[in-house]
Amino acid sequence: MDEALLWEKFIKTKDQKIKEQLIIKYMPLVKLVAGRMAIYFGGNVEYDDLVSYGSIGLLDAIEKFDSQKGVKFETYAYTRIRGAIIDCVRSQDFLPRSIRQKAKEIEKAYIEIEREGRTPTDYEVAKRLGISISELQKLQEKISSGMIVSLESFLEQSYESKIGGLEDFVSQPEHFIENEELKNVLRQQIDNLMENERMVIMLYYYEELSIKEIAKILGISESRVSQLHTRALLKLRSALQKYLEK
Repeated sequence: MDEALLWEKFIKTKDQKIKEQLIIKYMPLVKLVAGRMAIYFGGNVEYDDLVSYGSIGLLDAIEKFDSQKGVKFETYAYTRIRGAIIDCVRSQDFLPRSIRQKAKEIEKAYIEIEREGRTPTDYEVAKRLGISISELQKLQEKISSGMIVSLESFLEQSYESKIGGLEDFVSQPEHFIENEELKNVLRQQIDNLMENERMVIMLYYYEELSIKEIAKILGISESRVSQLHTRALLKLRSALQKYLEK
């Protein structure tokens, strides 16, 4: 059956058999999102569990989709699927308490340095925490699996009155911020990142490449990509926190 006709019939009738057809049709999208997000969680969350969580988002998207708004279902469903995965993983609080505490200390150091008018570097952050650069990088790799969740949580709490869907930060950064001033701040901060950090952000969020693909392009290990990704997000987060405090 034609896709448009399938949607037309489902919206009119809410027929469960048609809904099942739609679920089957768009399940590959759930698997795609789950596969991309799996890189953040390492062995902490099974891929099949991510697919299961994403399926909740797909069901929600199918029920709430309004074809009259001129948005493709895939675009609408992407954010719903990803949001459902984030919500489910966040509810599990899977990061060990010790690592979560270290993540907060690192984040605090980044924010403090940003407030002092400097772009945080590994050297400054490590010095402020009283650890070596090597130790800091190992911690960045460990907390990378939770960074996306904590970033989403931070944005939900801080930007609620300023922006639209949080999931767009990952799926479509160029559509993430409706407020032009905030969009310019984010763009400027991405430009201010170190070249390798900026490349990771651009390749992952804009080109939608996997960590494995990015590692191959940059000629570095996957763990190093994770470190760079975590560091870049911490810098962006601390810079945006400074902006919001103005």
